[in-house]
Amino acid sequence: MTQQSQKRDVEPASALSRRLGLPFSNLSLLTRALTHRSYANEHSDATEDNERLEFLGDAVLDFIVGEWAYHRFPEMAEGDLTKIRSALVRNEQLANFARHIELSQALRLGRGEQTSGGNARESVLGSAFEALIGAVYLDSGLDAVRRFVNPLLEWRRESVLDEIQDPKSELQEHSQSLKLGMPHYKVVSSSGPDHAKIFEIEVEIAGEVKGRGKGTSKSNAEHAAAKDALNNLGIK
Repeated sequence: MTQQSQKRDVEPASALSRRLGLPFSNLSLLTRALTHRSYANEHSDATEDNERLEFLGDAVLDFIVGEWAYHRFPEMAEGDLTKIRSALVRNEQLANFARHIELSQALRLGRGEQTSGGNARESVLGSAFEALIGAVYLDSGLDAVRRFVNPLLEWRRESVLDEIQDPKSELQEHSQSLKLGMPHYKVVSSSGPDHAKIFEIEVEIAGEVKGRGKGTSKSNAEHAAAKDALNNLGIK
């Protein structure tokens, strides 16, 4: 892909602003949020990449997610609120948010990063989402961030509640209570390119396969396998 064709394929910041309903008064902030270091290194007109905005967005998201969880779950203990916040601000989840709003098509990447699939890489997507939040905050303040982020948090609410129940710990407790030893997790297969692999993992107890699961990381796949095992054992 040539540099010119890459430019034609990238959604302009102005179009992204309209599509997401984020009317930036300073559009250069949004352009900076979409600018990966690799692009800034190759283009003299890109005076700054998105890493400083990423730093700011990380802090803003911590607050916004914590505030949302506090009000959304008024009876929940502090420890579980912390788990919810951690699950929602980890890079893997931020990359899911980025995919949901199709942020990848607006990212400005260098030629090498583009051809290696950088616009699908979790680290790139998660960082860009944080940078976007930093840009929204600087341009329009916390209320604008809330209006944009809270619907995304609601979208992931049920899956996060399911996740913090920690089926791996529950399966381990069940296995040990029956004196069957520790569950063992094993990668059965992996597929897809390096930046978007899908792992399939099975969990064994006392030498017998009790569950299988798939995920975009080994941790997610183990989580799914443990949940499947609990279902198969009639615990869930």
